[in-house]
Amino acid sequence: MEVVPAWAPAVGFTLLPHAGGFLGSTITKKEIPTWYQTLQKPSWCPPNWVFAPVWGTLYTSMGYSSYLVWKELGGFNEKSVVPLGLYAGQLALNWAWAPVFFGAHKMGWGLATLLLTTGTATATAASWYNINRTAAYLMVPYLAWLTMASALNYRIWKDNPSKK
Repeated sequence: MEVVPAWAPAVGFTLLPHAGGFLGSTITKKEIPTWYQTLQKPSWCPPNWVFAPVWGTLYTSMGYSSYLVWKELGGFNEKSVVPLGLYAGQLALNWAWAPVFFGAHKMGWGLATLLLTTGTATATAASWYNINRTAAYLMVPYLAWLTMASALNYRIWKDNPSKK
């Protein structure tokens, strides 16, 4: 008798990143109309409504990618420690950004968190390339968004030196 349906890991891995995103959004939603609204932002800053659908898409993509790697490596085992460990690390860093930037209003530390996230996500994608190229390629939009987010975080930090 099958305890877990065959589709359950795919759904679980795909939805997992959304958990931290949802928690971060509760902090972010409170700060957008108050603190974030007062910050000077560059002309190329996306409108606020863009962030939720973009992050939803990116979380789904990276979650499914992690499932592909997990499945290819035969689950959690010695072979999966590094590729899935890197993934878990970058996901934890990703989830930490909203409490740092929006919750604590630490724009410089937010940038540091984003740069660490970008580096770890890049290492994740690189480690996945020889395991499952589709999984690695699905990380590319996320890496591009992290690059833009880092540049945006940097500009906001530099353009708002007195905002705490």
